[in-house]
Amino acid sequence: MHISSRAQKIEPFYVMEVAKAASTLAHEVAHTDAPMIFLNIGEPDFTAPPLVQAAAEKAIRDGRTQYTPATGLHSLRERISHWYTQRFGVNVSAERIVVTAGASAALQLACLALIESGDEILMPDPSYPCNRHFVSAAEGRAVLLPTTAAERFQLTPEAVKAAWGARTRGVLLASPSNPTGTSIHPDALRGIHQVVQSHGGITLVDEIYLGLSFDAQFGQTALALDDNIISINSFSKYFSMTGWRLGWMVVPEKLVSVIERLAQNLFICPSTIAQHAALACFEPESLALYEQRRSEFKARRDYFLPQLNAMGLTVPVMPDGAFYAWADCSAACAKLGVKDSWDFAFEVMNKAHVALTPGRDFGTAQTQNFVRFSTASSMEHLQQAVARLRALLM
Repeated sequence: MHISSRAQKIEPFYVMEVAKAASTLAHEVAHTDAPMIFLNIGEPDFTAPPLVQAAAEKAIRDGRTQYTPATGLHSLRERISHWYTQRFGVNVSAERIVVTAGASAALQLACLALIESGDEILMPDPSYPCNRHFVSAAEGRAVLLPTTAAERFQLTPEAVKAAWGARTRGVLLASPSNPTGTSIHPDALRGIHQVVQSHGGITLVDEIYLGLSFDAQFGQTALALDDNIISINSFSKYFSMTGWRLGWMVVPEKLVSVIERLAQNLFICPSTIAQHAALACFEPESLALYEQRRSEFKARRDYFLPQLNAMGLTVPVMPDGAFYAWADCSAACAKLGVKDSWDFAFEVMNKAHVALTPGRDFGTAQTQNFVRFSTASSMEHLQQAVARLRALLM
């Protein structure tokens, strides 16, 4: 059977490969004194709030399970629009919002709508691997620009300007970022967007962790800049609905009909049940719970990162959002006598029964020296992980 060159260009998602190994070992040690602690997957340990679950059950009971418009329930688009006003003070018309089958579908639709074969999209290194694969799937090419801690592991206007070439079509940013948890400073984002606009390009911003911002300086949506920004968001992270596969995108008005046409053909519509459930995300009771959970995520960060630093797993930039720690494991590798973060992750997994993610997935700019910890697990699990890591490393 012939496999397309397009498919062969897509590298394995090593995060999931490590997760499979961790799950296998977890089964073997499940009944020991040290069962596996999973700090590798970026999935909240919280589930959808009671009102959301009840809304899904009611939709099923009432038979509201048929197709919706490809752009999503208008009532949900209106709720999202109101949330932008309420949370960020930004007026985003419901007509510019397209509900999608997860943020992944939104990124795929955006790339298919805007990228021609051979177009280049500038992205930071490190960055979330699937984002560059969406570009590849649209027959474009992701160009990873190395970043440093001094730049918060984000692109700068100067870097974008210097890297812009004849085939460059735009930038794909993430704020807050996976794997670093860092956001782009508003001034830097404004400067990047100005460079992009001067070339007639596209500024695409992944904002799926925006609800989990801990610093008002960074917790602003890129949509505040102007209507030419394309923003991707999701119900997975802040709204605790990972498996419901529901997201949205905000696009310029002239692009809505294009996205709608693509969505009609590729997805028909997002999950109807998930959409009816998501309406309850914006009830005051649910929003209060989400804010309580955001505080819990911040408390976990504030506990866990100083512990990593004390063990020589240095986090060079304090994450201002999401639930990740991007830690330099060079010193720890030397102490354990292993080559790089990939071997370090398996050493920790096998000896301490703590699963984490090596930097291999996220780029090539010194990623062999970094590992990503997820602090989406409970405080109890984080405390246990610290004790095991300390026993191994100190």
